[in-house]
Amino acid sequence: MKFVSENCKDLRALYVNQLRLLLSAEEQIVRALPDMANAATDQQLHDALWSHYRETDTHVKRVEELLAKMKSVDPAVDSTSPIRCKAVNALIAETEDMMQDARDAFVKDAALIAAAQRVEHYQIAAYGTLRHFACVLGETAAVEVLDTTAKEEHDADQLLTSIAERINVDAKHGAHVASVKN
Repeated sequence: MKFVSENCKDLRALYVNQLRLLLSAEEQIVRALPDMANAATDQQLHDALWSHYRETDTHVKRVEELLAKMKSVDPAVDSTSPIRCKAVNALIAETEDMMQDARDAFVKDAALIAAAQRVEHYQIAAYGTLRHFACVLGETAAVEVLDTTAKEEHDADQLLTSIAERINVDAKHGAHVASVKN
């Protein structure tokens, strides 16, 4: 049930609305990534998730800066606070369930990768959409920021794919001993 209605009367208002949703998504991801990284038994996956945590913290700051700029140039922007992203909230809840359900170390790592990639795909789509909105709105600097971030999300997804190629084979065989973190 929606308690507060957002007035998305034009593309600029929709753009700001979607930036606020994305800010919430990134903030939720920053809170979830340490638990995911610490749950990983594979060292490469552990390191990749911690690396993406640091990168995601930068993404939060970028979105905050884009929103602050919009507010400074557009008097119609009355709030830059995050709007709760229900999609990422659900993806994180699903991740927590998968981590609890996995009994084998490699299966848990495979589940972590699957969950992280779902989040990455959401972010890639969101940043791509916002990049196009910014382009149509003539927000050239924002286009560059959003494009850079979308590429970083894509790179994170590709890294997860490369790790999954090894982990998934181990999970298939139900191996019980992972390459334990030092």
